[in-house]
Amino acid sequence: MALFSFYNVRKPRQFEHKPIYWDPRREALEERVRKVKREMGILPDKPEEYKPSIKGSFMEGTRHLRKSKSKGEDMQSRVYRNMRLLLVLAVMAILFWYLFLR
Repeated sequence: MALFSFYNVRKPRQFEHKPIYWDPRREALEERVRKVKREMGILPDKPEEYKPSIKGSFMEGTRHLRKSKSKGEDMQSRVYRNMRLLLVLAVMAILFWYLFLR
């Protein structure tokens, strides 16, 4: 009754995507047509690629972080506050142990 074996470990299945149809010649032709149209002025030069602004987007999406940002608190002050809380809890645990469990 072996439920687990170190010698016969199964490997996870690999993702294998086989495209249904891909024509590299057609793709190259479309790229050349786009390039020629840009040179002729029909299409604008290299359109701006979409680059989302990730920095700060999570902060604006949550109510409590937005509130702390409006108060002027930053990451360092939150870390300091959390460390102070842990220190107070540790001192209280030591006092509890000293007064009641010793």
